[in-house]
Amino acid sequence: MSGHDDFAFDALPGLPERPPQGELILWQGRPDAWALARDAYRIRWFAAYFTIVVLWRAGAAFADGGLPLALAMGLPYLVLGLLGLAVIYFLAWVQARSTTYTLTTARVVLRIGAALPVTFNLPFAQVGTASLDLRRDGTGTIALDTLGETRISVLALWPHARPGHWQKTQPALRSIPDAARIARMVAEVAEARLTQPTLTRAPDFAPVAAE
Repeated sequence: MSGHDDFAFDALPGLPERPPQGELILWQGRPDAWALARDAYRIRWFAAYFTIVVLWRAGAAFADGGLPLALAMGLPYLVLGLLGLAVIYFLAWVQARSTTYTLTTARVVLRIGAALPVTFNLPFAQVGTASLDLRRDGTGTIALDTLGETRISVLALWPHARPGHWQKTQPALRSIPDAARIARMVAEVAEARLTQPTLTRAPDFAPVAAE
């Protein structure tokens, strides 16, 4: 598994270089912007918070001066709340647009980063398990539990990491559409890769002298 900054142009979208001979690209995708805003940026939580603030300010003003004062006090907070939600969604949209997930016959590649692109290669030989968090709309997150002592900084990976697993960061294909189908592909390819026989050359036999 490796992560590196790469300022050169990609040989293929989402990959720092062309795959070696025999490795095939099976799928490429990116997060759904709204799903990423919901799951990683908690836009619904912020929407609820802004709603409470607007209702509280407008309600207090209504008790003091009726509807005109309620509108005068509540409207600025409503505008600020909408602007805040727009900023949150914009950040999620930029993050989604700058991300490319790639599934090949040998590995999963995460090309992430809006300002500074970083590539993480996750060979199936270094992936222990994969877990799926599926949403009702079909989007979901596929988290990969890596083997060995390799540690990835959550700050370098976020939001492309499994939430709540900070002791050992799990890279994740975050908030992708049609997540159940992609999870099945990951499982099938990983199983096929790990059960693939490896051919090695046996040592030459030493000649035996005839008696």
